[in-house]
Amino acid sequence: MNLTAFQGLDPFEHPFDRILAEIAFSVQLPPSLHQKAVTRYNAVREHLEATVAFMNQIEHFYPQGSMAIDATISTRGTDDEYDLDIVAQLGGRFRSMSALEILMALAAGLVDYPVSRVVRQTRCVTLYYADNMHLDVTPALRDYGTPDRQSTISHARGPAPRSDDSQVPMNAYGHAEWYKCRTPLERRVYDAFKNRWERVQKDTIRADAEVDDVPDQAEFVVKNIATVALQLLKRNRNIRYADYSGRIPPSVMLSYYAGIAATPNLSLSDMLIRIANWIIGDIERASINRQALLVVNPVYDKDVFTDRWPEDLQQQNEFAGYLRQLVSGIERAKRGELDPVRLRDWLREQFGDLVVTKAVDRIAEATGSAIISGNQAYTRKGGILMPTIAAATVATVSPVAASKHTFFGAPLDD
Repeated sequence: MNLTAFQGLDPFEHPFDRILAEIAFSVQLPPSLHQKAVTRYNAVREHLEATVAFMNQIEHFYPQGSMAIDATISTRGTDDEYDLDIVAQLGGRFRSMSALEILMALAAGLVDYPVSRVVRQTRCVTLYYADNMHLDVTPALRDYGTPDRQSTISHARGPAPRSDDSQVPMNAYGHAEWYKCRTPLERRVYDAFKNRWERVQKDTIRADAEVDDVPDQAEFVVKNIATVALQLLKRNRNIRYADYSGRIPPSVMLSYYAGIAATPNLSLSDMLIRIANWIIGDIERASINRQALLVVNPVYDKDVFTDRWPEDLQQQNEFAGYLRQLVSGIERAKRGELDPVRLRDWLREQFGDLVVTKAVDRIAEATGSAIISGNQAYTRKGGILMPTIAAATVATVSPVAASKHTFFGAPLDD
């Protein structure tokens, strides 16, 4: 990993970027749940290693996808569920088995695991926890003699063998390492989100009379603005496709574009625009040639990120249209062309009602009386106009009244 630290830009300092940063904060995997995820990750590995079928047969057990690059957010259509992805690299005993047999063996090894449900999927086995966390365990077979844990993963729908059952090329580990090298630490971004989580933790502890000691802060994981922009892009996709029953643009594809577009010391809004425009450009070029978008793993071109999406040109053009709307709205907001009410409505459309409400409530609490009074406005350049309000006026505002107003100076139930 490239450990060179850039200073970066604190996304909470610029008025519009602050809104985006608060939205990203609302959907990120909290440090406390990150620690819980690590504990569960280890527990699943230990459980499998204790079974007869998998004893001495797990060569590597490692995170993939968003968990590997610290970009986990709440899942599609929800605000409190998190999907985490693990690869279980299996040993020689499994090399003579078919794809379906491997998946069935993994499901059997986890069938009695203490979770709400264990479900065998097409390429993994999913553990559903009672607190809405999901853990996907993907079995892999290593291609020995190749770099970066290049492997194959089992693909089989079941329950009976099918002609399209196969071993699919994969190098999730190599892609994650590539992404980390492309997105080095930006110190001000890291510190800003770390401090933000620590303030929330302290407020939570103060509100709990039963807690005497402040626990150690879990390791914080957001290190750069490209990853924050990626989280926002994934959230936007999740909202756009919340009611869609088919396949949606894959997260690994979005992380590829975030890695390609990453530029240290860029603002959050500019980075989000940059990533979105890169995807739009590639889709446009593919569609002009009547081709489906093709995105492959930059460290292993047989690992195709778009092997199951898009299914046709219409799907990729629809996604490009959503991204154009996102870019257009961000640019208008940065130019100060959206009044507070229109900006609020646009943000809710792009990122969801609940997380936007959370974000603006936190900003309201932090910025104080001008927001409670409903007198906040924007300058034409996107800055915030904060009229001076006498301390006596602030003191007369009840907590109930304060909670009914948003960062945009409008009631939450409008």
